[in-house]
Amino acid sequence: MSRLKDMIKGVAPVHERRLELRTYPVKKERLVVEGWLRDERFVSGYHWNGKPRPADVVHHMCVRFLVGGWPVTILDVEAEMPRIPHEMCPTTLEGVKRLVGVKIISGYTEQVKKLLGGVKGCNHMTHLIVVMGTAALHGYWTHYSREPRELPRTLDGFQGLSTLVNSCKLWGEDGPILKEIRAELEGHPQTP
Repeated sequence: MSRLKDMIKGVAPVHERRLELRTYPVKKERLVVEGWLRDERFVSGYHWNGKPRPADVVHHMCVRFLVGGWPVTILDVEAEMPRIPHEMCPTTLEGVKRLVGVKIISGYTEQVKKLLGGVKGCNHMTHLIVVMGTAALHGYWTHYSREPRELPRTLDGFQGLSTLVNSCKLWGEDGPILKEIRAELEGHPQTP
């Protein structure tokens, strides 16, 4: 059993953050990626000025991307904030439009932080948008894998492979998944 897991056994949490990410096919070669972030405090406390703060939902926000093409690119974006901790939070909503044209490739996180990070946007919304990048790719691959495809002749023929290589230990350049793919390619005769 895990030492840390044992430490929280039977202890009620004070805070919870939930992220929900879904991808919907909407048009040929286009998908909408929808992400929700919800922060909830389970205990009462005090604001910075000493006023009581009840247990409640603090943040509840949504971002939606229309994505398409290859590399997967953000074509349109919208955001909403049904629950916010401060009346001025919605002033950050229009900033998400800066994401139109951003490609979900290596460097995506840095690009999002450059456009929306710090005082340029909302920290919570930026976090959600960063997480949505990987979800957009998974949704894209899931949607397009519903039909069988011919095995590419080379690694270069695998659409999207560059976004996976070196993304984790298993997908390392010399990792087990690429070794398996190379072996599969070598086992199939190449037709001219």
